[in-house]
Amino acid sequence: MPDRILAARSVLRACRNALVLAPLFIILQAGAAGALPAYNVDTNQVSVSGLSSGAFMAVQLHVAYSATFKAGAGIVAGGPFFCAQGSVFTATGPCMAATAGNKPATAALVSITKRWARDGSIDDTANLAASKVYLYSGTRDSVVRPAVMNEARKYYRHFVNSAGIFYKHDVASEHAMVTDYYGGACAVKGSPYIDNCHFDLAGDMLRWIYGPLAARNDGALGGAFVQFRQSDFIADPTLHGMADNGWLYVPLNCADMQRCKLHVVLHGCHQDTSAIFDQFYRDTGYNKWADTNNIIMLYPQGGSGSLNNPDACWDWWGDDDPDYAKRSGRQMAAIKGMVDRITGAVPPFLCIASTASNYSHVMAGRAHDFFGFAYAVGSNQDMGLDNALIDTTLAQTLPGYYAIGNCP
Repeated sequence: MPDRILAARSVLRACRNALVLAPLFIILQAGAAGALPAYNVDTNQVSVSGLSSGAFMAVQLHVAYSATFKAGAGIVAGGPFFCAQGSVFTATGPCMAATAGNKPATAALVSITKRWARDGSIDDTANLAASKVYLYSGTRDSVVRPAVMNEARKYYRHFVNSAGIFYKHDVASEHAMVTDYYGGACAVKGSPYIDNCHFDLAGDMLRWIYGPLAARNDGALGGAFVQFRQSDFIADPTLHGMADNGWLYVPLNCADMQRCKLHVVLHGCHQDTSAIFDQFYRDTGYNKWADTNNIIMLYPQGGSGSLNNPDACWDWWGDDDPDYAKRSGRQMAAIKGMVDRITGAVPPFLCIASTASNYSHVMAGRAHDFFGFAYAVGSNQDMGLDNALIDTTLAQTLPGYYAIGNCP
């Protein structure tokens, strides 16, 4: 009977989200986003986790920016770093549906990692040695097979001290973020890809990464959700697989500028706000632990702006960017920029609007000439003829990026 009641409540809540909260959520999403604030964060206590495409992305961030994500990473249904090697066929083959004879090329991936570290494309792998890595694979996962996660463990053993790796693979869950209080049945694969398996995965993961924690808050949360502009960190986010806005959960103590930790959480495919509204960043269990342990939760949001990526997956196969797994990758640099902003490493970029003739814009480097026409640097928008008679207002919204119009 209790299970039936819980299931009924889950269905009712899903209906409520879809029928009642959706219009309000869309309104809030459209109008409430601001600049991402800075907080008092211990830079030695920054970590990352993710599910599915978010798990592959979490590995990319952890390895490429190992000097930033020092505390560690949580990988739920992911695989080794650079597993797809730029191929969607490799991504959907050995990196998801692995078999004994068709597994990720882990030895080659280890070699690539070392080579990229030597040439400076990613951070020094020595930073990984003291990290804590939590790996999770559901025994019934039919999307990212347990054999792939086995290879992720094999990969990490080359760089992380064995005592720092924990592999949880004894829960009969499907492909989902697992909780002990919310979601569908444990053996079900389907939206919102959050399953109640009577196991607190977020808590288990955070305790492994950070050590003993205070008991979670099972009541009303005391902190606040903050919506922020992702366009401050990546130009034209919807063209590069990211949503316009992201979310942050800030415990009350962290809002009061007490010293806090930071954990980045990456959703999987079909889990962005346009697909499941607020369920991922509210109902996956992370915030309960954040509230009582001074952990700021950053929830970047993927988007479905590409024909090759209609499901808001994070780019872990080169859909948008050939350097997707390196520090220079667009999505990678965007999320790193968010972390830097929150930790105060980089102050907010102040938009500057300039009104001048197209000729003056070109001479000042805000635009460039192409066959007598002026185009804005970065956005490449057509400003018209490159002469002193046509005036245009350009807004610099990011370093090296200009768009026609005033600052927002």
